[in-house]
Amino acid sequence: MPPEENFRNRIRLLMVWRIFIVTFLLGFTALIDAQGESLLPEISRNALYAIIGLNYLFALIFLALLRLIPSLVVNVYLQTVIDVLIITALVYITGGIRSVHAAFYPLVIIYSVLFLLRRGGLVTASLCSLLYGTLLYLEYFRMIEPIYAPSFFDYPFSAGYVFTRLLVYTASFYIIALLASFVVEQEQRTRSLLAERENAFNQLDILHQRIIDSIDAGILTVDDRGLIKSFNRSAELITGYSAREVIDMSLGRLFPTLFGIGAGDGMHRPAGSAPQYQECPFVSKQGKGYILRCSISPLNDQSRQRIGEILIFQDVTAIRRMEQEIEENKRLAFIGEMAAGLAHEIRNPLASITGSIQVLQRDLMLKDEDEKLMRIILRGKDQLEGFLKDFLLLARPPAGKREAVRMEGLISDALDSIRYLPDWNAGIRLKTRIGPMPTLIGSLTEIRQVVWNLVLNAVQAMPDGGELRIEAETEPLQDGRDQIVLTVADQGEGIAEDRLGKIFTPFYTTKDRGTGLGLAIVQRVVAAHGGRVDVTSRPGQGTTFHIRLPLGDGTRLD
Repeated sequence: MPPEENFRNRIRLLMVWRIFIVTFLLGFTALIDAQGESLLPEISRNALYAIIGLNYLFALIFLALLRLIPSLVVNVYLQTVIDVLIITALVYITGGIRSVHAAFYPLVIIYSVLFLLRRGGLVTASLCSLLYGTLLYLEYFRMIEPIYAPSFFDYPFSAGYVFTRLLVYTASFYIIALLASFVVEQEQRTRSLLAERENAFNQLDILHQRIIDSIDAGILTVDDRGLIKSFNRSAELITGYSAREVIDMSLGRLFPTLFGIGAGDGMHRPAGSAPQYQECPFVSKQGKGYILRCSISPLNDQSRQRIGEILIFQDVTAIRRMEQEIEENKRLAFIGEMAAGLAHEIRNPLASITGSIQVLQRDLMLKDEDEKLMRIILRGKDQLEGFLKDFLLLARPPAGKREAVRMEGLISDALDSIRYLPDWNAGIRLKTRIGPMPTLIGSLTEIRQVVWNLVLNAVQAMPDGGELRIEAETEPLQDGRDQIVLTVADQGEGIAEDRLGKIFTPFYTTKDRGTGLGLAIVQRVVAAHGGRVDVTSRPGQGTTFHIRLPLGDGTRLD
């Protein structure tokens, strides 16, 4: 609340208390009158009722002035002066120097200090002393007579008594003003110090929250019942859940595989136990799968008593994928070393066998049965040469030059060639969607091999027919570049989940006559061009490959 509005509300509260006190005085006087007792003569009681009525009238006037006069200080000074005058009148009609209502002066002094601080309190104390002293002076010198029994008034007080009374009251007024101002100033200093500490605490809390939110790891805390109590920004980004959604949720419900806890279970570990580490799979709210590395530590209070747990988790999916790629590259490097020796040991004898067979086929007149055997030998020779070619391409790819590759023409050529293979059948329905494509700078031979292998696998996966869908489009990357996305999808028997992670392993195949090198070559070529291969498959519904090839600086958009 702004200070000015707070000040205005306090003035309204002052008006309410004034009405309360006046109403109490009115009720007390009326009660005494109702019981038939007369503390004051009739004329004094009438004057008292008039003063009470004036108080109600002034309360309404003050309320109106609060809206008409913009200065709040002027309003307070005006109310203070009127209150002192009314109290002086009340003292006058209730006995003058004998009246007990002079005790109301300190109330005005105190509230003036509350609103106007020390200066206002001293001004009010001076005004009270002046008016009270003037009243006593006028009474002493018979210049006025109190309306309290004026016909029987016999002034019994000496000058010394009057002077002493005035001196005591005046001193008490100033002492009350000084003491009240001291208390108010101390309260203000305390309030100011408290506000500074609160502001510093808020700044520290904001800084702490910003630090927690700036960390790229998810951080959450749970109480001793396993209920989540805090959730930072990175935790929201990783899990897909907002803090509002997970506060007071069981940790086991959010991370059902974490440290073996179940949904709704809390963790009860000793307060001094060391942090625990674990990697666990996690599926975000949007259904995206992650691998999270989690560490959980006890959360202790100032007395080192355990009050909960702190869980820190990071998305290590990309790191694990890189580790898999590194392991794959190690295997390929090993295969490359082995291929150098195999190539030497196989190609030379194979060339000799091939030459000898060709000479025999030309010079010999073979019978039908022998001719059939010769064809089997030649077919086996061709298969062996094709295997050796694929093996060498996987293990030690050629340094092929970089050139302009047009994906539309390359896909069209592959489809035209595959239509004449024995694996193609009339039940295959071809569906293509290839938009305007940029010219990719890369190895034409290797990219053609990628397209050929993927389309051939899709055709061989549908011996009974189905839809073969081939799409190519461009998508933006986060670094501002574009990438070509080639999609090859079939409606074959699909790949089981336990086999999906092995399909890029060299020599792994589920075909009767496959070598297990086709998809390994695809992955190696795509990786060499800075891209990646994504595959999804459902048994009985088919398989979809997405080849993502980023466009380099040499790429131009036609």
